[in-house]
Formats: sequence, structure tokens, C-alpha cells
Amino acid sequence: MFENLQEKLGKIFKSITGQGRLTEKNISEAVRQVKLSLLEADVNFKVVKEFIDSVKEKALGEEVLKSFTPDQQFIKIVRDELINIMGNSAVPLNLKHHPSVVMLVGLQGSGKTTTAAKLANHLRRSGRNVLLVAADTYRPAAIDQLEKLGRSIQVNVFVGDRKDPVKIVKEALQHAKNSQYNVIILDTAGRLHIDDEMMRELEQVRELSQPDEILMVVDAMVGQDAVNSAAEFNRRLELTGFIVTKMDGDARGGVILSISHVTGKPVKFVGVGEKIDAFEQFHPDRVAARILGMGDVLTLIEKAEKELDAQKMEKMGKKMLQAEFTLEDFQEQLKEMKKLGPLSSLMEMLPGAPKVDLQASEQQLKRVEAIINSMTPEERRNPRVLNASRKQRIAKGSGTTVQDVNKLLKSYEEMKEMMKRLKHGKLRLPFKI
Repeated sequence: MFENLQEKLGKIFKSITGQGRLTEKNISEAVRQVKLSLLEADVNFKVVKEFIDSVKEKALGEEVLKSFTPDQQFIKIVRDELINIMGNSAVPLNLKHHPSVVMLVGLQGSGKTTTAAKLANHLRRSGRNVLLVAADTYRPAAIDQLEKLGRSIQVNVFVGDRKDPVKIVKEALQHAKNSQYNVIILDTAGRLHIDDEMMRELEQVRELSQPDEILMVVDAMVGQDAVNSAAEFNRRLELTGFIVTKMDGDARGGVILSISHVTGKPVKFVGVGEKIDAFEQFHPDRVAARILGMGDVLTLIEKAEKELDAQKMEKMGKKMLQAEFTLEDFQEQLKEMKKLGPLSSLMEMLPGAPKVDLQASEQQLKRVEAIINSMTPEERRNPRVLNASRKQRIAKGSGTTVQDVNKLLKSYEEMKEMMKRLKHGKLRLPFKI
């Protein structure tokens, strides 16, 4: 999401790195370039102005100008201000009642119904007994969509008469109390634009349900229009926070850098993919680090701990070090790694990750997986049995070429040879394992 902004800020920081000292002139130029980069990223103009004024004031202070590492001090100031405009720290849900009510609002097309299911799945995995309420009676198939999503995550969905949103919510609240649910998530109706009828209905639902949280679901791809809509929703409903969807897309980043500062309400969660579990708590410090190319190792570790089978990965790691791994093991490893999401999102989390053609790398991984999947179990365990006719069959079955198959086998043999040398102490590494 932040590739363009990250690249531009990287060039700005590079231009001042290594300079013996910073002057008012080169700080002013760097600040000007930062301002242009943020505006190009579709960050709200008022937010940019406040951000730049604060950065410039601190950067021109004696602490930076007389520092032994003025470039690092300047980068730290930019980082701290980025964290500040995004809300300083992660803000958890405030679920104080029993049952607690979370009301989701937003414009049509923001991904509200899918987000309701993602939030329900997130809370269910943390031990909550969740009820989804289908209160969007306007969009065709919205209730059917929520029912289908509910079944996929084993969360019940209350639909009522499928006609009157206020009546549905009223009955759902009573049902939840009788059935010992911890959390009720209301999927309310959206419109293509804000209108009084829509807002009056949402205000009725709010008065009836007395929600602990009123979260607006915002599409990161919409840009400044989303920030303007958020300000109006906040004025009418007194929002408690936001969930920003499509953080994995190619949006310029303006929404996530503007919305909290404009409304005074925090971003609490972000959607980072299409899968139901592609949903994370929002951490301003981690996002700031990612924007500045410093990576986000903490989120990567959390994803790995949550998604990967630790015993399986440890077993495969031992096989690798003993040079006993097969293509079957490699196939299993690819399956595990795919749980962490697309390669592009993983690379963003690694500090100092090299700039590579991620699309080509993703395609290469898909080819490798297709080739291994087209082999028989015997061929995966013992690639030495692969003769010319078998390779032709595998290439045809995987939609690749014999050359692609040979390239994979060569890489596999080279890796095994390297591991053998490592095992016998004939390969020197710049680190201990």
C-alpha cells in the first residue's frame, strides 16, 4: 500500500544521510519534499500542514542541528510525527457490557458485511461467543452473504423478518440476552452516499442498541472522499473508531494517514486481504516503521505464531539442517508459508528488504508449486527417478516447460549440497545457527 510514499521518503532521507551537519537550508528542502510526498499520497491538506509545521519546528531545534547524527534525528522526528497523526498507539475494543454491542456503519461498497464476519471471527478466536445481526435490508443479497460468511466461521446470524432493520435489531438484542452471547455485531445498511434517511435509521438503531462501539468501515481505495464521509458520520453518530479495509491494495495511503487526525477517533482494525482471517489490530508505530522502510517484524512474528504449525516447521527445519529434506517437505513448507499471505505483504514487513519484482517472484513460486503438485509421491520423495518422459508429463500437468522442471531440480540439488557442506562444517556462514 505504501510503496510510492516509502520510495519517495527513502530518497529524501538518502539525500541528507551522511552529511556532517544539517543546515536550515537543507532541512527546509527535505521538509518541502516530505510535504509534496504526503500530498501525492492523498493525505488530507490540513493534516499535512500540521505535520510539516511540527516536523520543521523540531528539526530546526538545536538538538538536531548540533547532533552527531543529524540525519537519524530528522528521520526519528518524521517517524514520531507519523505515529502521532495516526493516533499514537493501538486502541482495543471497549466491550464493557454483557452482551456488548458493536455497531458497524459505512457507505455501500466499503466491505462492511465481510468486515462484520472478519471481526466476528477475530473475537470468536479470542474466546467470545458472537452473534452476527443482519440489519442491512436494502442491499440485495446482503443478508444471504452474511449468513454464508457466518456458516464459514461457525458464528450464528440473526436475520429476523428480513424487512425492518430496527425490528430486527430489537429482536436480536433479546435473543442474544436469552442465549448468553458475549458480543453482538450489527451489520447495518450502507448507501452510495450519505442522506438524512440513512442517518435517521442509524440513529434509531444506536438509540435502541446503546452500542459499546460504533465503528465506521472505510475503504482505503476511496481516498479523501472517505475522510469527508467519516467526518459526517462522526458528527451524526459519535463514532468510537474506524476499520480500514483493503490495506493490501494499491491505495496511496492517504486515508490511514488522515482519518484519525481529522476526526479525533482511532483506527482500531485494518483488513489486509480477502481471506476471512486477513484482519489485524491497527498499530500506528508499526505502520510508521513500514512507511519508512524499517519493516514490521513484530506483526510478522505474530502472524507466524498464529498461522504456522510450530511442530511441523521445527521438524522441517531439522530435516533441512540434516540435508534429508525432500521435495515433499518443500511442498509442505510452501503450504505453510502461504498462510502468512502474499509475498508482497511479507516483504513489506522485513526491514531493509531488497527491491525485487514481487509479481515475478509470486509467479515463480506458483510455477514451483504447480511442478511439485504434478509429481507423484514417489517422485517428490526421490527426484532421482525422474527421467525424460516423467519430466515431460510433469511439465504438461503443471503448465510449464521441461526447462522449468530441470531448473527446480537443479536448485533443489544445490540446496541439498549446501546443507551437506554446512552439516560437515565445510561451509562458513557469517552467523551462528
